Amino acid sequence: MEIESKLHLVDWIILSVTLIFIVVYGTHVTRKNTNVKEYIKGGNDSKWWTIGLSVMATQASAITFLSTPGQAFHSGMGFVQFYFGLPIAMIIICLVFIPIYHKLKVYTAYEFLEGRFDLKTRSLAAILFLIQRGLAAGITIFAPAIILSAVLDWDLLSLNIIIGFLVIIYTVSGGTKAVNVTQKQQMVIIFVGMMLAFFMIMSQLPSNITFTNALEIAGASDKMEVLDFSFDLSNRYTVWTGILGGTFLMLSYFGTDQSQVQRYLSGKSVRESQLGLIFNGLLKVPMQFFILLIGVMVFVFYQFNPSPLNFNPGANQEVLKSEFVSEYQELEAAHIEIENTKRIIFANGFQTEEKEVLQSLNEKDLKLKEAAKRIIEKVNIKSTKKIESNDKDYVFIHFIINNLPRGLIGLLLAVILSAAMSSTASELNALASTSAIDLYKRNVRQGKSDTHYVKASKWFTFAWGLIAISVACVANLFDNLIQLVNIIGSIFYGNVLGIFLLAFFIKFVKGNAVFTAALITQVIIIGVFLLDWFPYLWLNLLGCVLVMGIAMILQFVIFSDKRHKDELANTRIQ
Repeated sequence: MEIESKLHLVDWIILSVTLIFIVVYGTHVTRKNTNVKEYIKGGNDSKWWTIGLSVMATQASAITFLSTPGQAFHSGMGFVQFYFGLPIAMIIICLVFIPIYHKLKVYTAYEFLEGRFDLKTRSLAAILFLIQRGLAAGITIFAPAIILSAVLDWDLLSLNIIIGFLVIIYTVSGGTKAVNVTQKQQMVIIFVGMMLAFFMIMSQLPSNITFTNALEIAGASDKMEVLDFSFDLSNRYTVWTGILGGTFLMLSYFGTDQSQVQRYLSGKSVRESQLGLIFNGLLKVPMQFFILLIGVMVFVFYQFNPSPLNFNPGANQEVLKSEFVSEYQELEAAHIEIENTKRIIFANGFQTEEKEVLQSLNEKDLKLKEAAKRIIEKVNIKSTKKIESNDKDYVFIHFIINNLPRGLIGLLLAVILSAAMSSTASELNALASTSAIDLYKRNVRQGKSDTHYVKASKWFTFAWGLIAISVACVANLFDNLIQLVNIIGSIFYGNVLGIFLLAFFIKFVKGNAVFTAALITQVIIIGVFLLDWFPYLWLNLLGCVLVMGIAMILQFVIFSDKRHKDELANTRIQ
């Protein structure tokens, strides 16, 4: 794959100017933030559109624009069901979470838990957040680093460090407001870039293939099956996992994850925060549908154009230098033969009765790809450097650098890096705020000045940036990066959400019962995940139900007696 020749001077200029503008603008606009309210809550002056775009940009990391098209390319549109619970979650958060947070004037979501329960429960919830979000921050740096390593043939370690420090610069400087103001520009770049990518894909299809024809071709290959109403627990993405598991995941993420809570805590009023989340709820599902559709159109494009057996260029290069080269080339030859057969079918005008033939060819091609992955894994065992057989995250970038015109390549690389920077900045900002307010200020240094806590927040931002870079440097591709982020979240989110729901609605449960239940639940959820008993989305629901159920049982069986004895003892003393 000829990569370096694809990145022309104009691409470099567009890419560099975009990234430099984001860093300089974010640093300049927010350079005078000197108090905690300005630095952590952005001065509480954000409008609803700023909140909505910031919330969306926080979730839409580079992984979204890398993995999602690759997910659709391989598995079709079914992944969109994952987001079906999001609008439901937005309504609940607007009605319950936001009014409480604003009324209490909290800086972090976990601050509320101390008033309702106790300090140890607040600290535990904060620590659970720090663990999962610290890992996720590393992955959001690692994802674009993979891309640029493939595009520019740069060292992954160097790229992780460069991307991480670009984000650290303006996040340390300006805090929440820096994140908010830069994310508006980043989302504009993202929307423009993805729309251009879609129209360029369609323009490069044969002249006789309309959008309707493209959808028929995709449908014949089972890429357009959006809804799955089955109750098969082995299926990760169904309507039910999306509505039930997805709702609990989104409630946890948007309602209790400080990286999101901090976005709408900066709102000028309750109404502005609510409008921002409703805006996100209305736009997010169509946006994800559109990004998946781009992946499906890339699939259609490759029905008429040659595609590699494996989209990871590094893996192909290593195999060609190995002892398995002849075996791999046989698979490539069979893959090319299948592609040529499919092109003949489409050139003669695809008929619905040919669907079975096409599906048979796709199944044979899938087996070839699986065989190729097994060879790559064999090469990886003997190779001195890590190579990945999974190529889902390389599909879209392969299309970009090999089929788009100069200038647009630079813009789409800027889209991916802008998404990475916006998401990572939100995560570092939230990690620092939680560390400074929930742990440092509350447990280590109380009663210090605003200037002291702002400086502490900046140092925590820098420290978490270094941790995220370190995680990125040791990360490896999972089945799919977007799945990996959601899996990490699902292991912790349900537990934290259950703690908050107990705080909101179950008034008789107290701190000791909740704290103990949360520890037990976390151990159980990790065990269930390792044993692979349920699809990961169900872990959100399971964790939430477990912590609530265990806490209520403990309150009745153990801690209610203790409370009664304490009250009796106090009465006798009086």
